[in-house]
Amino acid sequence: MSSAAVPDGPRGDADRGGPRAALSGLTTRGRSFLAAGVAAAVCAYVLGQADLLRVGLLLAVLPLICVLVLHRTRYRVATSRLLTPQRVETGTEARVRLRMENVSKLPTGLLMLQDHVPYMLGSRPRFVLDRVEAGGRREVSYRVRSDLRGRFPLGPLQLRLSDPFGMCELTRSFSAYDTLTVVPRTEALPPVGLFGEAAGYGEGRQRTLALAGDDDVIPRAYRHGDDLRRVHWRSTARYGELMVRREEQPQRARCTVLLDTRGVGYRGAGPDSAFEWAVSGAASALVHMLERGYTVRLLTDTGSAVPGEGGAEGFGGAVQDPADSAGLMMDALAVVDHSEGAGLSRASDVLRAGGDELLVAFLGDLDEEQASLVARTRGRAGAAVAFVLDSGAWLNGGPVSGAAGNRVRQLREAGWTAIAVPPGARLPDLWQQAAGVHAEAGADTPHGGRA
Repeated sequence: MSSAAVPDGPRGDADRGGPRAALSGLTTRGRSFLAAGVAAAVCAYVLGQADLLRVGLLLAVLPLICVLVLHRTRYRVATSRLLTPQRVETGTEARVRLRMENVSKLPTGLLMLQDHVPYMLGSRPRFVLDRVEAGGRREVSYRVRSDLRGRFPLGPLQLRLSDPFGMCELTRSFSAYDTLTVVPRTEALPPVGLFGEAAGYGEGRQRTLALAGDDDVIPRAYRHGDDLRRVHWRSTARYGELMVRREEQPQRARCTVLLDTRGVGYRGAGPDSAFEWAVSGAASALVHMLERGYTVRLLTDTGSAVPGEGGAEGFGGAVQDPADSAGLMMDALAVVDHSEGAGLSRASDVLRAGGDELLVAFLGDLDEEQASLVARTRGRAGAAVAFVLDSGAWLNGGPVSGAAGNRVRQLREAGWTAIAVPPGARLPDLWQQAAGVHAEAGADTPHGGRA
């Protein structure tokens, strides 16, 4: 929510401009009156007609007086903008409420409010407000919608003042603005047995210190506010300072969602392109895994991860609220774009340095070298699922090419659960299909885990 005031308002001033800016605000009617007055005055001087001179002066002076009066207007107008919600999915509307309050002791004249809106969100909204009494309030609203991801500024708000004769209009701009974040659309995924989780993973997690004996406890220094019942006296005697037992932490499954953003891996653009499907798929997967009790990391081909409060490794949802973790990653996906890299080596290095975890990858076009690199990346992952897109098929609307099919078989031979993504496919259907491929491959699912 943002707020501002004009002029001399309590929350900041709008730009009033100088006399030259005021003269530039003359309307067509005002300019016509001024031109007619000057022409009449010149004709009166040439013809020696005093009455015509008086008429010319009246026509010329009237718009100038309106400019002067309007320029010296001392309206004190406070405005605020409320955006709900501030984060929406593509194709979803958000509502913007504008409130204007006349905080001066004088009524206003005719006002026009105009909010600056990027063209991707629709046309620029304009509202005409009649006379606003002293202390009066007016509230208007409009809706915005975008089919494209991104962060879009709303504002600044412009207030256009007009004189009663329509001779002059002055625009005064505020500085406050809000930001609308449009995130990729997500789809609900079925909780199918897909990954073959290990014991303690997902909803079946266990506590890391619950099985530790007294000698295995790792203490830490006492902090103000700690419960004295947690004091570990043996460690206190050893270190010479008050030590307490660490709180038990739940052991939760970790999942990495890998998004291939290479510019060379995708062809075409727009809401229906292969790249946008991959971004939307990554968003759906990370939200689904967070809801299933996993800590999730969003990783791109550049090797950069979106961290939560789970530490430098970039895993979110372990300490902070899963909704906050999802919000951080969705904000990152809202602005993700093609990278300039041509390979997946950086992401592969990050994955190889990690421990036993689940891996869900959304990949663009792969050549033989990149497919071999991805196949080797499977090594330390507990289970790995890859959705391979053929951007050429998405661009032309045809079937998946033989080259893409060969890459899928190559990944399956390396232990991946790989699925080719045809144009227009729905991720929930592919998610279900991946479960079938995983079962046919005889994947190890000792505890019948569901993801």
